[in-house]
Amino acid sequence: MTDHPDLAATEAARPQRPRSVRARKAVLDATNELLAEGGLPVATIDAISARSGVSKATIYKHWPSRTAVAAEAFGLRMSSALPPPDTGSARGDFTTQVRLVSEFYASPAGTVFAQLLAASVTDAEAAHFFRTFFLAGRRQAIAELWQRSKDRGEVRSDVDVEVAQDVLFGPLIFRLLSGHAPLTEEQAAQIADAALNGLLTEAGGNGAVGSA
Repeated sequence: MTDHPDLAATEAARPQRPRSVRARKAVLDATNELLAEGGLPVATIDAISARSGVSKATIYKHWPSRTAVAAEAFGLRMSSALPPPDTGSARGDFTTQVRLVSEFYASPAGTVFAQLLAASVTDAEAAHFFRTFFLAGRRQAIAELWQRSKDRGEVRSDVDVEVAQDVLFGPLIFRLLSGHAPLTEEQAAQIADAALNGLLTEAGGNGAVGSA
């Protein structure tokens, strides 16, 4: 195993031999099968090796832990699962996106997401893979949606996009992890409405907030 903090970026940039590419694909495919069958608990290195036909030594050559393998596999599989909406308005776009994310968290895939997130808290290398292969793509997509709304003058220019994302989607993650409240379409709409009341300009459909 390696302690290099930029392992994911290094592996992505390094030229791969065909045999190595096939082995990585076999590992990632096997890992996703195991995640779908029983979540992170069943996606052990032994199980991944047995399912993929790739030795444990080879797996550890590319990933520092089974959580890192799972994070990359899950991230690649889910990269196109929630394409950003284009309803024609900031309120419509973000309300729809919050609802879709809520549905995702309430699904079996959301359970895997929660397991990976929890495991990454105590595994810094796995956390790097989780951010690189899952979170980065999702946050970039929302950032593009935010910029589109900003170009139309519908969202506050004084609010940082990272803050906006945390305000909109943070409550959903908290509900997923704590289980204190449901992840329903109605609740998602209420969360989106409450957050957007502080993020939109008058042009974006919020008379309570002046243009910034």
